[in-house]
Amino acid sequence: MTYRGNYCRPVDEVFKALADPTRRSLLDELFREDGQALGTLAARFDITRFGVMKHLKQLEEAGLVVTKRRGREKLHFLNPVPIRLVHDRWVSKYAEPWAAALSGLKTELESQMEKVFEIYIRTTPERLWEAITDSETRSKYQFGMRISSDWTPGSRFEMGNPHAPVLLGEGENLEVDPPRRLVQSMVALWSDEVKSEGTSRITWEIEPVGDSCRLTVTHDELREGANDQLYGGWPMILSGLKTWLETGELLTTPGSLMYG
Repeated sequence: MTYRGNYCRPVDEVFKALADPTRRSLLDELFREDGQALGTLAARFDITRFGVMKHLKQLEEAGLVVTKRRGREKLHFLNPVPIRLVHDRWVSKYAEPWAAALSGLKTELESQMEKVFEIYIRTTPERLWEAITDSETRSKYQFGMRISSDWTPGSRFEMGNPHAPVLLGEGENLEVDPPRRLVQSMVALWSDEVKSEGTSRITWEIEPVGDSCRLTVTHDELREGANDQLYGGWPMILSGLKTWLETGELLTTPGSLMYG
């Protein structure tokens, strides 16, 4: 697989994958209920299991679906990041910055929720790790938020913004394995609604791929029907991270204007 421009997959692959109505329906199914196995998805379509598997493979190659193993099962997750990158390149040029907020992904899932996001960034694992853990760099792509911690296992971290009157988030660094893996528990504090959701977990996984890195962010241990403010910002955050590391420029998103 080759990567062109500033995108995690060639844009033509994304458009080709979205052109087929069955593949769009598969994305709709994962939008409705994320983390489904092949058998569950195949039961909802009037085509063979092999046909569904071929469509899922093309969606996975386009980066629109990410898979994770759970025991003997292979679960499929909707990855909205490539769609967000297409939006950032074209739609945001012709629409007001707040328009993207009107089309944000909203999911209602059964049982405990798990969201998986994947992006490819042309950088080194060390530089990507620094961007995740350095407070000043973090503020460039995560809505101006600064994060403070000593980044040791079991240590505390806090997130805030100079223009916000309260602490915006806090938690514990459960696993710290630079520059490969960071696992954190988090309590969001920016509103009473998200604070009432309690603790969730965020896992950052970095894998070198040629001259790039594959970054997978898994946000799980979310209650059924959790407030989408907890996880809905990840496509914007990861798009901003990619833009900053590859171009040194800031990416304007609805989230970046929040505390402007």
